[in-house]
Amino acid sequence: MAKYFDVHPENPQQRTIGNVADRIRSGALVAYPTDSCFALGCLMGNREGINRIRSIRNLDDRHHFTLVCQNFAQLGQFVHIDKDVFRAIKAATPGSYTFILPATKEVPRQLPHPKKKTVGVRIPDHVVAQALLADLGEPLLSSTLLLPGEDEPMTQGWEIKDRLDHVVDAVVDSGDCGTEPTTVIDFSSGEAEIVRRGAGDTARFE
Repeated sequence: MAKYFDVHPENPQQRTIGNVADRIRSGALVAYPTDSCFALGCLMGNREGINRIRSIRNLDDRHHFTLVCQNFAQLGQFVHIDKDVFRAIKAATPGSYTFILPATKEVPRQLPHPKKKTVGVRIPDHVVAQALLADLGEPLLSSTLLLPGEDEPMTQGWEIKDRLDHVVDAVVDSGDCGTEPTTVIDFSSGEAEIVRRGAGDTARFE
């Protein structure tokens, strides 16, 4: 059964955040809130967790996983960014954007797109997600909590706990975080390509 954590949305309890982080370090797969939908997350070296995300969401090996990072310095360890792209991404973070970029060797081999060798990265503008990332000290490998055959992600922690009780290890609930996914911008060619229009304003990339 999944452990349920009720976290204050503006002043997350450090003891609770630490408890969640410890579980993630021990191999847990968690459902947690971001500034753009709930997400499934585990450590990027957690092969079992990655396979469980694929199973829950029915994903193939072409799916772009996202490394959810605490800050720009952390993000820069895992993707190659040139100066122009650096400025564009820096101006848009933190926020509801996912950027697809060439992966560095710091990214485990099973994560990048098999042909493009790219990975998604983002920095969320969400107090609870940021608190969890700060405690972990490393990114969360994540994917939007959107179940197969459904048009919108679940928005209520209790519903996630009820429906995914036996396939996730913990649910972190700090209230409704919406149904609109991130805007996805592919910078792998050096130019901005809008892959998905979502919560982030696309005007700056057009």
